[in-house]
Amino acid sequence: MRDLGAGFGYLMKGQRWVGRHGRQYGFGLLPGLLTLVLYVAALVALVFWADDAIAWATPFADDWSSPWPGLFRGFLTGLLWALSLLLAVISFTAVTLLIGEPFYEKLSEEVDRSESPDGSAPESGLTLWRELWISARDSLRILARAALWGILLFALGFIPVIGQTVIPVLAVCVTGYFLTQELTAVAMQRRRIELRDRLTLLRSRRLLALGFGAPLAASFLIPVVAIFLMPGAVAGATLMTRELLGENPPSPPASDPETQPPSPW
Repeated sequence: MRDLGAGFGYLMKGQRWVGRHGRQYGFGLLPGLLTLVLYVAALVALVFWADDAIAWATPFADDWSSPWPGLFRGFLTGLLWALSLLLAVISFTAVTLLIGEPFYEKLSEEVDRSESPDGSAPESGLTLWRELWISARDSLRILARAALWGILLFALGFIPVIGQTVIPVLAVCVTGYFLTQELTAVAMQRRRIELRDRLTLLRSRRLLALGFGAPLAASFLIPVVAIFLMPGAVAGATLMTRELLGENPPSPPASDPETQPPSPW
């Protein structure tokens, strides 16, 4: 349980870090804004085309007696909307990180420099296009797993009582875990850590990953909030990566009261 609090602490530390570095925070907002515009455009298109798409996909319902075609297609339209929104929440981070690779790479480097005793930061040594390719490839792998979980959780949501209580909480936790995988990828990719090793590292500290990602996933359900939290989330994920890899400088040892000279007072 201690790791849960530590994970949330890193999320807050990241927000405080960008709060003290306004320039990096401003640059970090740009990818989220662009991604939001793309997602809004896609959802608006869904509003206009969802009914036609469902009718095209269910020609067998044309011969049903009223009101069953309308009820059946209305249910499928609602299902399509729910799945689209769930996938939007899950994929928003991956798409934003891909679009904002140079921005978040620089932000993560600055966090590393500020925490390193000698002011240095790990570098991958890869070209920008190579980094983009690796990021896109790994993000697709994570999104494929997330989509499978999303479909399963959505189906379980129809179970009475459990589907309206336990499943939503579980969905936030699962989404948060995948968000942590995506966000720590920025710092870990600069260290040339492969996806398999990243996942193994996070599995060894699942509660830490959940404590970081679950509150973030819950906040991402509020429209537009994700844009403003993303820079701090990247900063916090970098700080957490440093702990996972044992790179944080050790804290100075606490003084032993018994070895201290007596106070003259």
